[in-house]
Amino acid sequence: MLERRKTRQIQVGWVKIGGDAPVVVQSMTSTKTHQVEETLQQIRRLYEAGCELVRVAVPHREDVEALPDIVKNSPIPVIADIHFAPSYAFLSMDKGVHGIRINPGNIGKEEIVRDIVQEAKVKGVAIRIGVNSGSLEKDLLEKYGYPCAEALFESAVRWSEKFEKWGFYNFKVSIKGSDVLENIRANEMFAKYTDVPLHIGITEAGMGLQGIVKSSVGIGILLYKGIGDTVRVSLTDDPVVEVETAYYILSSLGIRRRGPEIVSCPTCGRIEVDLPKVVSQVKEKLKDVKTPLKIAIMGCVVNAIGEAREADLGLACGRGFAWLFKKGKPIRMVKEEEMAQALLEEIYKENGHE
Repeated sequence: MLERRKTRQIQVGWVKIGGDAPVVVQSMTSTKTHQVEETLQQIRRLYEAGCELVRVAVPHREDVEALPDIVKNSPIPVIADIHFAPSYAFLSMDKGVHGIRINPGNIGKEEIVRDIVQEAKVKGVAIRIGVNSGSLEKDLLEKYGYPCAEALFESAVRWSEKFEKWGFYNFKVSIKGSDVLENIRANEMFAKYTDVPLHIGITEAGMGLQGIVKSSVGIGILLYKGIGDTVRVSLTDDPVVEVETAYYILSSLGIRRRGPEIVSCPTCGRIEVDLPKVVSQVKEKLKDVKTPLKIAIMGCVVNAIGEAREADLGLACGRGFAWLFKKGKPIRMVKEEEMAQALLEEIYKENGHE
C-alpha cells in the first residue's frame, strides 16, 4: 500500500477531499453549459462511470443562468469554471454551485480575488486555485523567463498563503502544465511545503494514446510518491474516457479499484486461440459490473494458471479448449467457442447476478 501525503481535509458539497478521504476522480463537461439537458445527460454518464466531482464551463452569462437547474439535478457536486470574468464567480456562487475554480493569474487584481474568497467563505463554497503554465503572473514570467517548475511553485505558494491570510481554508490547489517533468517537480515542491490538498493532472495532454500515456506517466508518478487528493485525466476525447482512464491509473497502483480488472497475455506465437477476440467479448459484457474483480485471460500453457493464481477468476487457454479457474484452482474445462460465456457466467455469479 502506498503511503499518501498527509493533507488537511476540505469539502466540496458532500465530497471530502484530503485527509483520510480516498483520491477523488473528477472530470469536466464538454457541452455548452447553457444547454441544460445535454449537460445533465453528460454529467449522468460521468457519474455512472465513477466521476465524483464535475466542473462546468461558465464563459457566458447564459451559462450562469443555467447553473441552478444543473446543480439541482446533478448527482455529484458541481464546480463552476471561471476565467477572466470575476463577476461570474460571484454570480455562480449565488446560483448555488458547490465549488468554483479560478486562476488568480487570469483575474489580475488581488483585491478582486480577495472579494471572491470572502464571498466563498460566507456562502460555504470551496475554491480550487488553478496555477497553469498559461496563466502565470507577469512578474513570475519575467523573473524565470518561462513557466518552469519554480515559477509554478512560487505562484501556488503565493496564492495559498494569501487565502490563508484572508482566513479561508476550504481550498485546494492544482499546478498543471503540459510538460510532464516540470509538472511533477512543481507538485513535489508544493507537496513538501504545505499540507494544502492537491488536484493533479497533465493539462493539454492530447488525444488518444498520446494523451492517455502522457497523463498516466505524470499522474502515476505523483500518485506513487503519495501526492494527489483529486485527479483529472485531461484528454481531447469524451470526458467519460477521462474517468475510465483515471480509474485504470488508480487501480494499477492499488489505490482504488472500480469494476473488473482484466489481466491478459501479450500476443505471441505460442497462443492457440483468438485471444484479442475473447478479451474484447468479456470486456464489452462487463461494462455494468462494478465489483472490483481481477479477471485473467491467459493465452497459453506458459502464461497459465501459475502466473494468474491471484486472479479471482480466469481462463487458461489451450488449442480448442480452456481451463476455467478460480483463485488458482481449476473449476472445469470448456470448449473454445464457449470459453467467454463460461467465464462471464462465473463473473455474474460473483457479482450477485445469475
